[in-house]
Amino acid sequence: MRLLTLNCHSWQEENQLKKIQHVAETIAANDYDVVALQEVSQKETSEIVEGVIRKDNYGLLLQQELKKHGKDYSLMWDQAHKAFDIYEEGLATLTKHPVKKVQTHFVSSSRDYNNWKTRIVLQTDIEIKCNIYSFFNCHFGWWADEQEPGSLQLQQLMDIIPKDVSVFLMGDFNSEADIEGEGYSYMLANGFYDTYVEASDKDQGITVPGKIAGWDDHAEEKRIDYIFTNKKVPVAHSKVIFNGENKDVVSDHYGVDVKIAKEEL
Repeated sequence: MRLLTLNCHSWQEENQLKKIQHVAETIAANDYDVVALQEVSQKETSEIVEGVIRKDNYGLLLQQELKKHGKDYSLMWDQAHKAFDIYEEGLATLTKHPVKKVQTHFVSSSRDYNNWKTRIVLQTDIEIKCNIYSFFNCHFGWWADEQEPGSLQLQQLMDIIPKDVSVFLMGDFNSEADIEGEGYSYMLANGFYDTYVEASDKDQGITVPGKIAGWDDHAEEKRIDYIFTNKKVPVAHSKVIFNGENKDVVSDHYGVDVKIAKEEL
């Protein structure tokens, strides 16, 4: 099983269409089973093409590019909040496997679309080789935020995670791995395994190179994007991607590429 998570910072990037093409080429070449994308936006005024998805939805354009490479991925997308005054921002999950269930869960106290701190997780249950796996696409607020603390959002997450299936949590947790007593520690304390730690082959794991929006006072490189699982599985590798060394940079975050060893499936 090959997994990718990336906060794609969509429509805030220069040469955005070229970067979408690059992401599509990489997904096609690596043949990912599941891709979780955060900060997936579309203009509020764009034409709706299906459900709540508009024609300039980053995830939709990526799906269309993948078809050019002969790859048929299903797209799940839902909006969390308004961003940069003109965008509907949300989460997108793509998979090449049969989708059994899709559900959006609010994890913030706010459900106001106009509040940029409103947060959702996107659950997609997928069948892979006759097994059902539950994938949660996540983008949380900061641990100690005064209005919408990530600490409470993670507590809400724990209440909705199914107990009877293998679960993968993928995304931008906005919590540094080396800070004790915050989000990363909370996940481990609640029985989740960090696939980076479990990986036989890994790099430094850095997913943000320095200061970015929301981390203005933190110029140091950091690891805040993760793939967690509720069951200890053999992980062949965990590698940062789209970091300028392993594929070109496409966002203010780097991606995380994880391969679960074959014996797991």
